[in-house]
Amino acid sequence: MAMNYIQTIGFIGTGVMGEPMCRHLATKSGVTVLAYDSNAAPIERLAAHGVVASTVHDMAQKADIIFLSLPSGDVVRKVIEGEGGLLSECHAEQIIVDLSTSPLDLTRELGAKLEERGILFADAPIMRTRAAAEAGTLAVQVGASDAVFHAIEPFIRTFASDVNHMGGIGAGQVVKLLNNMVLYETVLALSEARAIGARAGVDPEKLFVALSKGSADSFALRNHGFKSIVPQDFPEQAFPVAYALKDLKYAQALAQHVGVDATGAQNLIDCFEKAIAAGHGSLYAPAISLVFEGK
Repeated sequence: MAMNYIQTIGFIGTGVMGEPMCRHLATKSGVTVLAYDSNAAPIERLAAHGVVASTVHDMAQKADIIFLSLPSGDVVRKVIEGEGGLLSECHAEQIIVDLSTSPLDLTRELGAKLEERGILFADAPIMRTRAAAEAGTLAVQVGASDAVFHAIEPFIRTFASDVNHMGGIGAGQVVKLLNNMVLYETVLALSEARAIGARAGVDPEKLFVALSKGSADSFALRNHGFKSIVPQDFPEQAFPVAYALKDLKYAQALAQHVGVDATGAQNLIDCFEKAIAAGHGSLYAPAISLVFEGK
């Protein structure tokens, strides 16, 4: 599908990350943007930027590309395969792009089912923070055919500064799951370091500044470490512990599927589960630090 034939884009899921992505599409793409969410508030805010409220059915009839930004693979399956879902409502040559983090096996299964009906599919999970979503500087890893990638890339670039074609369907999810695994294993190490250092009499701020000057420096340290773990500030309305646990379970399932004993990932899952059991499941994911602070 050539870009000049794309007249209308649909967007399903305008949550914390989806709303700014949808806004960027509406203000930068030059095409009509339709949006649906079960929560009316973000749709009302997006109207000021030219986004048109829609239903899934109407979107399936009108949109050339439909983006999904949903909280889990289960919700992605429901939107695609459920009653009145995109699998039954869309038509050949439409493109569905899953920006969500979904299990690899589900992604490939849904891609195959859509392909049987001539519907094109790409997995394009997003990386980076809420601030990056607001700024339009997300990183997106895409699993798709060459033709589909070239059709959707200009639109993804309205909300992402780094867009990489990783391979066929599923490749984007592999990269995203491993990114989150490595990120939060590092967050776990930083959480342990803060607790150990503080109990040994070293100020956490000074400790993390020292780490940032040495070989322990990292994105996790500069963002999650200084902004959340040092001050012990873990707001709600951000990527929560419960979501991070979901992603790590997807990564662990992938590891098992390919025959890798990912002990670090399992240790991290155990830590997330302890944080949830302690009542921290809705807090920003670096709140696993609280487990080591005895809270």
